[in-house]
Amino acid sequence: MTEWPKHGTIDGPIVMIGFGSIGRGTLPLIERHFDFEKERMVVIDPDDSHHALADEHCIGFLKAELTPDNFADILTPLLTEGDGTGFCVNLSVDTSSLAIMKLCRELGVPYIDTVVEPWPGFYFDRDADAEQRTNHALRETVREEKRRNPGGTTAVSCCGANPGMVSWFVKQALVNLAKDLGADIAEPGPGDREGWARMMRDLGVKGVHIAERDTQHSRNPKPLGTFVNTWSVEGFLSEGVQPAELGFGTHERWMPDGARKHSYGAEAGIFLARPGADTRVRTWCPTPGAQFGFLVTHNESISIADYFTVRDGDAVTFRPTCHYAYHPADDAVLSLHELFGQAGMPQETQHILDENEIVEGVDELGVLLYGHAKNAYWFGSQLSIEETRDLAPYQNATGLQVTSAVLAGMVWALENPDAGIVEADEMDYRRCLEIQLPYLGPVKGYYTDWTPLTDRPGLFPEDIDESDPWQFRNVLVR
Repeated sequence: MTEWPKHGTIDGPIVMIGFGSIGRGTLPLIERHFDFEKERMVVIDPDDSHHALADEHCIGFLKAELTPDNFADILTPLLTEGDGTGFCVNLSVDTSSLAIMKLCRELGVPYIDTVVEPWPGFYFDRDADAEQRTNHALRETVREEKRRNPGGTTAVSCCGANPGMVSWFVKQALVNLAKDLGADIAEPGPGDREGWARMMRDLGVKGVHIAERDTQHSRNPKPLGTFVNTWSVEGFLSEGVQPAELGFGTHERWMPDGARKHSYGAEAGIFLARPGADTRVRTWCPTPGAQFGFLVTHNESISIADYFTVRDGDAVTFRPTCHYAYHPADDAVLSLHELFGQAGMPQETQHILDENEIVEGVDELGVLLYGHAKNAYWFGSQLSIEETRDLAPYQNATGLQVTSAVLAGMVWALENPDAGIVEADEMDYRRCLEIQLPYLGPVKGYYTDWTPLTDRPGLFPEDIDESDPWQFRNVLVR
């Protein structure tokens, strides 16, 4: 575009927490799409490696590490300085999303993040029970706050590419599927959770894979002893060592050895006694076709399964299986092999491939809805590094899928200032995709005849369920 639309005005201070790859990529989108006073925007980060970029954009930079003892003292004057209503954009690691969210709501300041992040120590706590380290546990802290304090200033929880954008893709995919099946099902309204759940059930969808393939690569091979990724290495390591976790559908007849159900809260999923980044599942994406993905835990695995649950009183009558099936960039796969080969000991060096290093590749990120009359339907973004360079600076294709979702979530929050605490599933998917689509490259849908039983068993016998190809028993690689 030669002229980018303005989506709103932020008439108070903007505080961005974290200036890593996602923070730097979000900055130009905020500049492009909001009217605000630059002298009233500040970035907070304990690492000042990119202080010069903040100076170049004429925004403030505060080198500081937020802790349980100081976060309120640091943030309160920044968020309340001067007239107007500000905005808090939390794109950090090792800061409590819940604590900062609660502070912002007390101050009447809109808030957004991309993950329910804890204070340091949570992910690698050897004394914690596995259930205590799940995303279900993190999510429930925010859902409990929502139950205790409904309504009020809007705080958007977990609004990046995934979690976030993929929840909007699920609804669009359901609408597309209903049309293609000729189903006489009216599209539910934005707030009609029960209607959306019944729609998924009535269309025969058994589950959803968040199916992703990242083919971006640089000219240089991965160095030994370096973890290479196309987005936050710290973020990937943190979620990768959490227990593998998934929303668990009502059609499932089998659970893996060592799997446990969540014991409180939504109770929409199960978790396995092994790290997600060392657990493989079978899935499908349009370009590679059948592939292995990692069962890395994500908020959307539980939130989507929870949102699309149908109940009869207290009894659950329908729930989809939902989980991430992530094939990261090849260098990240090699990095994981190296990591787990060393008993999970992180490499000394971390490196994020930026837009200048990557020579080619696409981040193909979508949702695979399966089990219905047309078997399986993938709908999502096929954004290339080449198109990313044309669209926005300071990020690769993976980053732009995240930052554009942050943009959409900010717009929605400004347009719905008193919505309380919300997840992406609870937002108006049409409005959010309207904001985000210009940054996602080709967004398409593909039907496939592939199932997790295609070409199986092979040369060796397998423990499979031939009566239903879409059982998790057939998806999990054992």
